Amino acid sequence: MTPARRTLLAPAVATLLVLLLALASTPAAADPQWASVDDATIHPGVQMYTDGAQCTANFIFYSTDSQTGEVADMYIGYAAHCAGLGEATDTNGCTTTSLPYGTEVEISGASQPGTLAYSSWQAMQDVNETDANACAGNDFALVLIDPADHDKVNPSIPFWGGPQGINTDGVSFGERIYSYGNSSLRPTDSILSRKEGYGVQTGTGGWLHTVYTTSPGIPGDSGSAYLDSEGRALGVVSTLALAPLALSNNVSDLNKALDYAITNGGMDIQMAEGTEAFDPGLGTMLG
Repeated sequence: MTPARRTLLAPAVATLLVLLLALASTPAAADPQWASVDDATIHPGVQMYTDGAQCTANFIFYSTDSQTGEVADMYIGYAAHCAGLGEATDTNGCTTTSLPYGTEVEISGASQPGTLAYSSWQAMQDVNETDANACAGNDFALVLIDPADHDKVNPSIPFWGGPQGINTDGVSFGERIYSYGNSSLRPTDSILSRKEGYGVQTGTGGWLHTVYTTSPGIPGDSGSAYLDSEGRALGVVSTLALAPLALSNNVSDLNKALDYAITNGGMDIQMAEGTEAFDPGLGTMLG
């Protein structure tokens, strides 16, 4: 090897060694330790109360410590309008005010209240969002779970299992969808809480999915999780539509909402997949 070639190669070798050492020193992210599905009291489908407003939790999210790779924070999702200060008809997240971050949120099954950590409505107002589709469809919020309750959490959707990944392509007409809404206006674990239905369309620039279920969402179901036909997380209940498709539900797209939370809301998080396998064969209401 000529001296000139050694001179050119040396920096490349040094750079490679630095990269290898950096990778070796980066801790591997630890898998979260979830409570068993039978013992967990905090999971998708539990009721959440914010300044008197009632909503249903959708999915579990978490962040990891960059130094140790261990789980740092756990969050439970619901709809941004659950912390909104407008009327029921105020659905524009770019103009409707919300309760401030740090507001206490009662989580059924938790020993300590959670705190509002992210609201898509607040995030959109902070960045002066001008996309009308996002303003109408981005309806997602996160509540920080108190560390004292981390050992009570399981991310599985009741009855159906999952989620298994995140839907990134919307729903087609007639595609089966699944949900679990647990409004206190129904008996606990009522058969009407276990929702099956069909997708109608994905619209509003991909921000909203219109769906029909055997029992439509009612007050208290807002924020609850929807899965697509493959058990992937589709979105969260945003509104009950009266027109043009009466008694359909509009479901805010989770993939877009989560990306917005990470990009514009500073949330370094990921969705937790269910410990229980998705099983649509459990459905009984649509055959």
